[in-house]
Amino acid sequence: MSRFDQAKMLMQVKKLQKELQKMTITSEQGNGAVRVEINGEQKIKKIHIDPKQVDLDDIGELERWIEDAVKDAIQQSQKIAAEKMQPMM
Repeated sequence: MSRFDQAKMLMQVKKLQKELQKMTITSEQGNGAVRVEINGEQKIKKIHIDPKQVDLDDIGELERWIEDAVKDAIQQSQKIAAEKMQPMM
């Protein structure tokens, strides 16, 4: 790979990183009780909990919803990043 090709690829990677930073991926669990928003770099932007839909006597359920929402959002962002990187490979 020539230096020109390496520089071109580096520019494409930086452009992709900027695109991923601007993206918002949202995942909901518990019929909207928990909503997690992350960016395409898998950094959490916001976690919203609807207190009307949460049973405080079952904190374990809330914890599972949060965990599942975070896992789902990360999985979605990984899929999107992989699809965007495919043309570079």
